[in-house]
Amino acid sequence: MFDFFKKNKAETPLDAKGLREAILQLIKESLQQLDGGEGKQLKAIQLFVNAGAEELFMYETALYSAEPEKFKEEVQRIADNFALNLPQDWKMEVNYVSELPAGVIRAGGIKAGLVLKNAGLQTQTGIVSKAYLKVITGKAEQEQYSIEPGSKRVNIGREATVQGVDGTYRINGIAFPTEAQDSNKYISRQHAHLEWDKEASCFKLYADEGGVPPGNKTKIKFASDESLHKLNSTQIGYTLNDGDQIILADVAVLEFKLTEDKTFNLNNLLT
Repeated sequence: MFDFFKKNKAETPLDAKGLREAILQLIKESLQQLDGGEGKQLKAIQLFVNAGAEELFMYETALYSAEPEKFKEEVQRIADNFALNLPQDWKMEVNYVSELPAGVIRAGGIKAGLVLKNAGLQTQTGIVSKAYLKVITGKAEQEQYSIEPGSKRVNIGREATVQGVDGTYRINGIAFPTEAQDSNKYISRQHAHLEWDKEASCFKLYADEGGVPPGNKTKIKFASDESLHKLNSTQIGYTLNDGDQIILADVAVLEFKLTEDKTFNLNNLLT
């Protein structure tokens, strides 16, 4: 959690201008974790505000409620400074709520939270594809894994079953046992995961806590232009296309493959 007010906790509350600067700083800190490739995946920046009635007017003033595009322009300047290459149709959404949703990015001292919403690509044929992950480099429990559209999250990491700091267990559906190959020790137990995006009808790759800096690395090499991108945030998912390669800690490579499955109807997954 960010705290922009450590030096000012004993001082008077911020005015609208100071509040705007604090909210923009929260957005800046969040966007700064993305590289250009991740920026292209961003669909919307969602800001949630849970200020009480006595503070609501100040938040509305800070966020230019009467001119919402004005606040978006300030955010766009931040993105441009980091060369994030946000898509032209990205949205800045401000929501006033009674309670902040779970999982938002928060900052100490302000009653607001942030969600970075990523975009996906619609399938062009209307035929949902099955996905396969083939182990090109490294030693996993299997040489190839099959993933069905609409399936639950598939975790990737070292060892099949690992225990987190909170005592709960994580099951890695794609596991790289340490005893199988010495270099597997560089892969995090909680490295990355795949999810089926129902709205966008595609598979997406997310880095987990162990797969982002300063820990182990997660990269993706796009088949379309052979560009290489490092995942710096757990918030943004990459849409996977046929032939893309997932690189784990520079010691394991998985190739993502799609095959058309005409027995699957796209509408069944979207309803």
